Amino acid sequence: MKPKCQSPLPLHLHYNCNHFTGAAWQKSALKYCPADVPEMPLCNFKPEEYKGLSKEQMLEIRRQNCNPMTMKITYYKKPVFIHQGHMQWVWDVDGKRYLDLFAGVATVSMGHCHPKVTAAAEKQLKKLWHTTNIYVYPSIHEYCEKLASRLPDPLKVVYLTNSGSEANDLAMLMRSFYGMSVRRRCLFHNYTEINNLTVMCPDVFRGPWGGSKCRDSPVQTIRECSCAHGHCMANEQYIKQLKETFATSLPSQIAAFFAEPIQGMGGAVQYPKNYLKEAYKLVRERGGHAPLTCCVQTGFGRTGAHFWGFQGHGVLPDIVTMAKGIGNGFPMGAVVTTAEIAASFVKALHFNTFGGNAMACAVASSVLDTIKEDGMQQNTLEVGTYLIGELAKLRDKYEIIGDVRGKGLQIGVEMVKDKASRDPLPPQAMNEMFEDIKDMGVLIGKGGVYGQTFRIQPPMCITKKDVDFFVAVFDKAVHSYMERN
Repeated sequence: MKPKCQSPLPLHLHYNCNHFTGAAWQKSALKYCPADVPEMPLCNFKPEEYKGLSKEQMLEIRRQNCNPMTMKITYYKKPVFIHQGHMQWVWDVDGKRYLDLFAGVATVSMGHCHPKVTAAAEKQLKKLWHTTNIYVYPSIHEYCEKLASRLPDPLKVVYLTNSGSEANDLAMLMRSFYGMSVRRRCLFHNYTEINNLTVMCPDVFRGPWGGSKCRDSPVQTIRECSCAHGHCMANEQYIKQLKETFATSLPSQIAAFFAEPIQGMGGAVQYPKNYLKEAYKLVRERGGHAPLTCCVQTGFGRTGAHFWGFQGHGVLPDIVTMAKGIGNGFPMGAVVTTAEIAASFVKALHFNTFGGNAMACAVASSVLDTIKEDGMQQNTLEVGTYLIGELAKLRDKYEIIGDVRGKGLQIGVEMVKDKASRDPLPPQAMNEMFEDIKDMGVLIGKGGVYGQTFRIQPPMCITKKDVDFFVAVFDKAVHSYMERN
């Protein structure tokens, strides 16, 4: 029998993991933190006792046997040694519990070891681990049909990969076989005579143009704006700059335009309303038959209001790439496109050994079911909007919190030296708060051009009580930094 929840949210969102009474086990975790830290919500899940390698052994192996890049990207001065996870929580090897608000970089969408997803994996594991798509097996077809049903027409043809990187590469490869001559395809594959250009990021907080009415977000920037209702000067300027780039730096015909609906690693940057809509129009006017949208981080309900990030912009791309939340941490990605573009791809011969394997399809199918059955997208909208609003209150409180932005549970908090200059807060200052937040029991991410943005992309099962805990922790971390400096 499931213990009674203290939260007003539906019981099925908690899975024995949050806000339960009588969980003395978890109160003991507080001994690892100073006495005055905010109190963590209760959880009655008890992790297994860790009996593996010591922390010293793991670090030594990491230095000696793992690629040096692994050490370079390791988070925290004092790393977190994660042992086990359950829903929005993870435990380290010492038994300390953390609220995971980064979810393996926006990947563990349903929650760590979600019971339904785990059960689907276990069931498939006993039946068939792996075969390739040179054979016909049920799970890949069941999943492709289910995934296609969640996308608007004419985006109905699916190719499965192992990651977002693979999906993005494959999308570009597909584009090379659509509307290009044989010679152009050869040049495309060799990366010669092809202008691969990054255009100005239309960032309405840090960029040259922006205001207080630009974004499709519960919270706007602190920049002043005199635009009339329905009119955005910032958008006009960024589109003007895009037109100038097209005219001066690109050939007369554009092969493709690639954009994230909300930037991920870029720091949850949101564009002005209608920017993507107008950019798509410009691309298609110049012969770009395939605007590409990367929904690796903004797909599967993460933005709350829409299932796919591009839907929030009122656009319909010709190719969509997706990954991360697609498999709740199981390696998987996908490219979805139109029948016309997909048909052109058979001019080549492409094969992916593991893409769309039986295990991945079973897990991903369960993810789609769980989003619907557990009301994850609606929870993301409600809890995410609440979180953005609470963080905005801290922005108004502290001079070094420059911007709060995002939709649903794709959120960025940009830190600055001061609001007037909007100069990015230095890395050392960011790291101080980053460590403090971790020491108080919360894991978040970092991003942005200068590493100046805290990224919050948690499992979509978090609750408002989790939000209250994090906001209290973040408030204390910023306050402590301000006092020290």
